[in-house]
Parts: sequence; C-alpha cells; structure tokens
Amino acid sequence: MRNVWVICRKELKSYFASPIAYLLMAMFAVIFGFFFWNVVGYFVIVGMQQQMGRGMPMNLNEMVIRPLLQNVSVIGLFLIPLITMRLFAEEKRSGTIELLLTSPLTDFQILFGKWLAAMLMYAAMLLVAGLNFVFLFAYGQPDWRPMLVGFLGLLLQAGGLLALGTFISTLTKNQIIAGGATFGVCLLLWVMEWVTGYETAEWAKVMGYLSVVSHFESFAKGVVDSKDIVFYLSVIFFGLFLTARSLESLRWRA
Repeated sequence: MRNVWVICRKELKSYFASPIAYLLMAMFAVIFGFFFWNVVGYFVIVGMQQQMGRGMPMNLNEMVIRPLLQNVSVIGLFLIPLITMRLFAEEKRSGTIELLLTSPLTDFQILFGKWLAAMLMYAAMLLVAGLNFVFLFAYGQPDWRPMLVGFLGLLLQAGGLLALGTFISTLTKNQIIAGGATFGVCLLLWVMEWVTGYETAEWAKVMGYLSVVSHFESFAKGVVDSKDIVFYLSVIFFGLFLTARSLESLRWRA
C-alpha cells in the first residue's frame, strides 16, 4: 500500500499544483450553492403557506436533503470527466508513461493509486456540499443518518464512473478526447433507465438495471440496499480491470 499512497500523493499534488482542483471545487461550490439556495427557499415558502393553512408538517430530509443529494449526482456527471481525463493521458502526452511503466511499480499499484487520488478529489468536492448542510443543522433538525447514506451512495456512484474514466484515459494522449469520451459513457449510463419508461421487455429491464441512476435512488432515501452496493462495486472492479488490461498492453508495447 505504500507505493499506492506514493502514486496517490503524486496525483493529488498535480491536481492542487495546477488550477484544476481549485477550478473544479469553485465550480462545484457555485452550482451546488445555487441549488441549495433554491431548494431551501422553496421549502421555506411552502412551509409558511402550510402554517397559514395549518397543513401537515413538512419533512426536511424528503423536501431538501434528498433533492440536493440527487443534484450532487447530476453535477458529478459533468465534473467527473474533468477529474479523470488527465490521469494517464497527460502521462502519455508528456512521455512519462514509459518511465512509469518501467518502474518497479505494479500495474495495480499505479492504477489504484491514480483512481484513489481521483476519489479523494471527488470527496473533497463533496465536503463543499457538506458545508452547506451545516446550515440545516443550525436552523433545523434533519436526520443525519439518511444524509450519510446518501453521501455513501454518491461516493460509490462516483467510484464506478471514475474507474471507467481512468480506463478511458489510458486509451489516448489527448485530455480533451479522454474527457469527452468519459462524459459520453457517463451520460449513457445515466440515461439508460429512460427505456423502462415505455418498454417492459427483458432487454429494457437489463438496460434499466445498468443505469447508475436507478441504484442511487435507495441511497437518496437513506436506505442501504446490498444489490446497489454490489452493482457499484462491480462497476468499480470492471473499470479497474479494463484499466489493468490497458496498462498491460502499454507495458508490452513499451
């Protein structure tokens, strides 16, 4: 694990030594802050209307936290390609990929270290979202357990997409191509569930099951379902497995 951590620290330094990390976190903070302001504002207005009409009390978790977690998932769809596009593409562009592959490091240590750095970068972005939720605890009484489950789901979902993006980054030396291809794959996995809205055949059910959105719904509700965890872990394993095979091919050619 020591070599994995060395690769991970190297990648994290490259993120924060350039404007990449700060730009991503700033973009995430602005977009999520806008979502937070709108959802909380709507909750307050509806709450005032219900108080005047003496309606049923509203659930802060259902009306605020759950939609916000789903919005974080949407933001990640656009930012994850920006995190992974440079992992191996930059190494190939600068010519350091040969040095990396001929080092005494194993393929697993290289790919897992880079993927772990991408995960930590995404986790740092989630901390920005967590800071907004502090205001909910300061002025309300939300249930923190569904929130933690939701963040676990976000990390697992991002882990699978980051693993696929890591693999795509090994296929080209152009970061723009790597980012665009990763976004295309992420978007496809996002919208595959739409087929189940008008088709009930078995192939449609399979496509719906492969959608990363359908497996996040239970996490957004605060429910930990083993089948969803297995799905996300399978996507992570599949993405890292493809990355290992791609690195093996690069090592052989080097």
